[in-house]
Amino acid sequence: MKPTTLEEAMALTQKFTSKPSNEELLKLYGLYKQATEGDNESERPGGFDFKAAAKFNSWLAYKGKSKSEATELYIELVENISGKYM
Repeated sequence: MKPTTLEEAMALTQKFTSKPSNEELLKLYGLYKQATEGDNESERPGGFDFKAAAKFNSWLAYKGKSKSEATELYIELVENISGKYM
């Protein structure tokens, strides 16, 4: 099934039978946040919270992309990796 909306793509990720790589998860997170909230205007996480910093940076990487463009990229990414994890 090829997802056509953000919701369908999100639902498809819930059907993955194995976990995507950290790099893929961060891309999914960054694109999802950009698609749903727009540019990251939050403060950078401090110090030793490496997971939060990685997520922050992933979202920041998509700054300037419109919500619709980020949605298209998210759907594309899910479609591309779903074969590996279904």
